Amino acid sequence: MARMKFLCDADRCIECNACVTACKNENEVPWGINRRRVVTINDGKPGERSVSMACMHCTEAPCAAVCPVSCFRTTADGVVLHSKDLCIGCGYCFYACPFGAPQYPRLGNFGSRGKMDKCTYCAGGGGTEAPGSREEFEKYGANRLAEGKLPLCAEMCSTKSLLAGDGDVIAQIYKERAITRGYGSGAWGWMTAYREGIAT
Repeated sequence: MARMKFLCDADRCIECNACVTACKNENEVPWGINRRRVVTINDGKPGERSVSMACMHCTEAPCAAVCPVSCFRTTADGVVLHSKDLCIGCGYCFYACPFGAPQYPRLGNFGSRGKMDKCTYCAGGGGTEAPGSREEFEKYGANRLAEGKLPLCAEMCSTKSLLAGDGDVIAQIYKERAITRGYGSGAWGWMTAYREGIAT
């Protein structure tokens, strides 16, 4: 069975935030929560790169490992889902996640911030609601995966920087891009720009 994954090609991302907007609109995410965000590294400097970040649906999810009430589960497709029925809002998952994916829906003191929210890979929710139901949508957002569609953030990416789907297929696409693109002295245009040959 396929393991669903995200991959953001930092060489293609133009920081347009279409993925962020698509996610918020498709899932009617509350104000103040961004299930997906674009992070820019070395902003305004040579080598600047932008990366679209969200839950990466880890194979060994650290959020699930630290959750005291076991409200995270991994589907057969490898999507990490979170049950808002079981969540107590302790925030352990927020601190354990290297991508900062789980977020509180509100600001405030402990206990008043609500239950965590995170990217669902547009696969609905981790609760007891019927797949595709209005109740599931109101708690977790769209269930595009059940309709045979990929997450809207990846479908809306104009440069196809953000890829979603079977991890093996995505890895092959990225490998082909990297080989075609080349780096360093093997990159296209190197001899023209630097007027030097390629050492072999």
